[in-house]
Amino acid sequence: MSTAMGMLPLTLPVYGCNTPEEIERLTVDEDLSDIERAVYLLSAGQDIQGTSVIANLPFLVRQNPAETLRRVLPKVREVLHVAGVEMQLTAAVSFRTILQEESVSIHTYAHSFLQVILLHLEHRDAGVSNAWLETLLSVIEVLPKETLKHEILNPLVSKAQLSQTVQSRLVSCKILGKMTNKFDAHTIKREILPLVKSLCQDVEYEVRSCMCRQLENIAQGIGTELTKSVVLPELIELSRDEGSSVRLAAFETLVNLLDVFDTDDRSQTILPLVKSFCEKSFKADESILISLSFHLGKLCHGLYGIFTPDQHLRFLEFYKKLCTLGLQQENGHNENQIPPQILEQEKKYISVRKNCAYNFPAMIVFVDPKNFHMELYSTFFCLCHDPEVPVRYTIAICFYEVSKLLNSGVYLIHKELITLLQDESLEVLDALIDHLPEILELMSTGGESSVQENKLSSLPDLIPALTAAEQRAAASLKWRTHEKLLQKYACLPHIISSDQIYYRFLQRMFTIVMTNNVLPVQKAASRTLCIFLRYNRKQEQRHEVIQKLIEQLGQGKSYWNRLRFLDTCEFIIEIFSKSFFCKYFFLPAIELTHDPVANVRMKLCYLLPKVKSTLKIPADKHLLQQLEMCVRKLLCQEKDKDVLAIVKRTVLELDRMEMSMDAFQKKFYEKDLLDQEKEREELLLMEMEQLEKEKQQSDGRPMSEKSFEKKRRDTKTPTTLPKSIPISVPGPSGTSTPSTSKEIKKSKLIRSQSFNNQAFHAKYGNLDKCASKSSTVGYTPSVSGLGKTSVVSLTDDSFRTRNACSAPTTFSPNASLPGTSRGTGNSVDPKSSGSKETPPRKATFHQEMIL
Repeated sequence: MSTAMGMLPLTLPVYGCNTPEEIERLTVDEDLSDIERAVYLLSAGQDIQGTSVIANLPFLVRQNPAETLRRVLPKVREVLHVAGVEMQLTAAVSFRTILQEESVSIHTYAHSFLQVILLHLEHRDAGVSNAWLETLLSVIEVLPKETLKHEILNPLVSKAQLSQTVQSRLVSCKILGKMTNKFDAHTIKREILPLVKSLCQDVEYEVRSCMCRQLENIAQGIGTELTKSVVLPELIELSRDEGSSVRLAAFETLVNLLDVFDTDDRSQTILPLVKSFCEKSFKADESILISLSFHLGKLCHGLYGIFTPDQHLRFLEFYKKLCTLGLQQENGHNENQIPPQILEQEKKYISVRKNCAYNFPAMIVFVDPKNFHMELYSTFFCLCHDPEVPVRYTIAICFYEVSKLLNSGVYLIHKELITLLQDESLEVLDALIDHLPEILELMSTGGESSVQENKLSSLPDLIPALTAAEQRAAASLKWRTHEKLLQKYACLPHIISSDQIYYRFLQRMFTIVMTNNVLPVQKAASRTLCIFLRYNRKQEQRHEVIQKLIEQLGQGKSYWNRLRFLDTCEFIIEIFSKSFFCKYFFLPAIELTHDPVANVRMKLCYLLPKVKSTLKIPADKHLLQQLEMCVRKLLCQEKDKDVLAIVKRTVLELDRMEMSMDAFQKKFYEKDLLDQEKEREELLLMEMEQLEKEKQQSDGRPMSEKSFEKKRRDTKTPTTLPKSIPISVPGPSGTSTPSTSKEIKKSKLIRSQSFNNQAFHAKYGNLDKCASKSSTVGYTPSVSGLGKTSVVSLTDDSFRTRNACSAPTTFSPNASLPGTSRGTGNSVDPKSSGSKETPPRKATFHQEMIL
């Protein structure tokens, strides 16, 4: 025997089963089929059992439609006559689900289910009635025209009469709004519009308001001519209705239908109505003001061009008044001392100001961006400094749109950007940083004068505001806001100078990677740090950052830091060229195969295929041998069973990988081009630095980065490389003598400017594609391209690794970096890890990934 709910996918409790008799009554024969069990439960079961059967009705129809409709559905009809609210709601949802799943044909559905739906439309419970109405409206969308006319429209004529209940007439309004576009113009004019007019003149304001809100759908179904001759007169009459809710519905419908009416109708009929509505709004209920403020933008757009100068000014003044509504009444009283009705009124005023902030971009278009400073700047200032968070949050969301509209006048709102960055509410900051890169780009390229090299130079408070915003986010518990802010900081190389990033942001990113406790935040900081390194223009600074990454993360005492080093290697593979990774990070990465912590070795195993993808044969044959040796040691010496299992899977994946060759291969051509371009940009960075030093020596004065920025913007580089790509790209070495030929210097400078234009001024978003797609738990960047180009050393040609025990806490930027150069066969002794702090041998890897 099985319980009565045995057919259900979920086990339901048997309530009140205290005696064997009750248990016996609630059990059925387990040999019964699903159909037989459903019929039995609907016939003899309790309400909860019947509700369970109805909830599973879509499953029964899918499994056996014919038997379900023949045996189960009649029982459902019988039960619904006396069913309670819960069973009725369940039935409405199940019927809609069967329709959406198309388990039966629409003809069969209409024959079997439609009458049941129509029968319960006027249920005494409003919630049940609305549930069945929603199901019916879904059915109307797919029913054929003839079925609609005979089964729904014809009975609707009597249901919409004054003699019927208010509930019946309200249902009729919504059905008429849904059905109109299903019939031809003749049927609409003869059978539907008379009902619409009748309901618009109903004695109950609820019915008039409901029918008024359906006029928009009806207008879309009957066309422009009938809308002007039938719908517009009804809307005009309803806009003068004694009921405020009816007038509000008429106003909102008029605004939504502005595009339907021609200029004459808008200027002669609608504009006077809108003007009257605005004048009376302050004397009416505040809810009307809320709706009016919300639709202001659409109203301005629809009536644009028909205002007289006087009307234009008055409407603008009305908007300004709404933007400060309620602020004049601000006082220092405690909220507990304010009467409840006053508090409710203030909440409505806040909603009005929030709606005004939402419509601010539309108002800029209304007054013309050229007149922003004179007409709307003071209003924008008030909205940015509004005492209520929802208002400032909304204007922060709109800030990017405002910046785009102002274009060259964007410098006018520099101070407001700083204000919102420094806002005490993190919600406001979170809304602003969604488009922070685009805003900063507009700020840096737009401005009052085209002569100005960098418009942000006139905004000295920007960098302190950005750093303060990050610190405020870091100090809060809202780590997602902190993570998003760090991701957006990746745009800064495009906005401010390399030195400013190095001294004000880069060290902070490194500190977050080292000390923060939230894994997604650490990864965001690590990736942004890699982008800062990618576009850093000073060799010494690049060396220092690379050395810190290797010594303090890769060779750090904490296993957590070593895990973050592997994350950083993943970002390096994605952002930099293969040559760069192999030169500086290949050996420090694979040395972690000797790490004493299983989690570190495990994470490295997952990374090894990407590490191998950076190698090219035969130039990197010695590195491939190092990799193979480390993998063999793992296979032979690994004692942790989880790590060993991953090693075996990784070995199979490494064996299946195809190695990239020095020469370009057709199947890797696009990836080779991408890597070639990355490597070319890295080489040109060094050329730029060399040229800058030569410029300083020849002129006796430093060449400002702003000058480079201006020159690179004047020079454009093709986005695609030529078909004939050289296998090697020459670059300056530390011992080379500067050429005395002016032509050669000029050629190098042009190439440097060309690179700058592409590498720095290009959208930083290309680098952020993978970050925007990654989840906060894990990250899988795309494999770097497979190009091959000889690389000029950033330091001496020979590199060596450092032992973790002897790694200094402070170091000179000129110290040699651990790593390897392509084309050299020097092997590196594995580092000792005996002096590292070793936490418990097997900290849970999955816990680390979820942190």
